[in-house]
Amino acid sequence: MLGYLILALCTAMYALGIVAQGLAARRTGDRVDSRLGFLARLLSDPLYLLGFAGQAGGFVLAYFARASLPLYLVQAGSSAAVGVAAIFGAVVLGWRLRRLEVGVLVVMACGLVLLAGSSETSQAREISPELGVLLLAVLLACAAAVVYLSRSGPALLLAVLAGVAFSMVAIISRAVADQPLLEVPLHPLAWLMVLSAVVGQAALALALRTGSVTSMVASMDATTVVLASVTGIAALGDRIAAGRQWWVTLGLALVVAGVLALGTLRETRTGVAVSAG
Repeated sequence: MLGYLILALCTAMYALGIVAQGLAARRTGDRVDSRLGFLARLLSDPLYLLGFAGQAGGFVLAYFARASLPLYLVQAGSSAAVGVAAIFGAVVLGWRLRRLEVGVLVVMACGLVLLAGSSETSQAREISPELGVLLLAVLLACAAAVVYLSRSGPALLLAVLAGVAFSMVAIISRAVADQPLLEVPLHPLAWLMVLSAVVGQAALALALRTGSVTSMVASMDATTVVLASVTGIAALGDRIAAGRQWWVTLGLALVVAGVLALGTLRETRTGVAVSAG
């Protein structure tokens, strides 16, 4: 039960981070012309730093949740933060939720219930040398692409690259999360995990400048959920309750579809979830 409680707190922290970062990105983007200047200005914004702290807190909690829970559940729970952010905006900040958006949130909740009901606790397998080399190659390619696209690249592509980088964070942390904390910094993969997080954060910040905040986060989360879940089941030994494989398939489909639909339905002007209608 502890792992599930940690995951719930993780989702809440991520949601608060999304709200704060989205507000900061919007108000900073109106005052800066270049993307590199925007990124530098954003890093000095207290509101953005507060959002970053929320994201960091969510990451730490997700790290501990991955020690015992499969990636398909942890990543789906983390991606549901965009829905929690929308609810937070509606309840606390007065943003409007349309009926269709409420329906999407219900669909996402059903997907999470299916995933939670199909999950089994377990420790992940060690990452093989071959997979480690592949992860390093993907990170280098992702970092190079973010640098290349930093001036005028499409926001959606940057969001997808952020999702690729964060999926690597999830995969690596799943494999090392069960080790003693004092030994984690000595693990070579731990540094690859940190670098992946830096690349992902930079790509997301650049995407947020011109893209709809909810759409960008949704695209990033959908990419992360799919890549991490498939890798967790195929390479890390994530377990599924007997006879409930279809629960995982349907649950992931509902969560990913919900995340993407919520990103498509919402237009953001001054935050994560300002409704256009």
